[in-house]
Amino acid sequence: MPSTIEQVHREYGPRGLAVLAVNIEESRDVVAAWVRSKRLSMDVLLDSPGDAARAWAVTATPTTFLVGRDGRLVGKVVGERPWTSPAARALLESLLAR
Repeated sequence: MPSTIEQVHREYGPRGLAVLAVNIEESRDVVAAWVRSKRLSMDVLLDSPGDAARAWAVTATPTTFLVGRDGRLVGKVVGERPWTSPAARALLESLLAR
């Protein structure tokens, strides 16, 4: 079963929600093997040196950033969340409606 964030990508991606994963401090080969094993369809970006993680103050994984269509940070969540729950779906729906 796909992760909840992959489920969100598959369901809301066609409606305009961009879901990007950022892998921190691992090699391209390690990340590629992981993506294949998880059968991910979302884009996975590499931050091998950890520059983006430092710039965005990522202190734990997973960390989720919600960015509005205007490029402004809407929210930051540290840790796993039930992104397919009714409350999370309501949030995503409200962001897509804006």
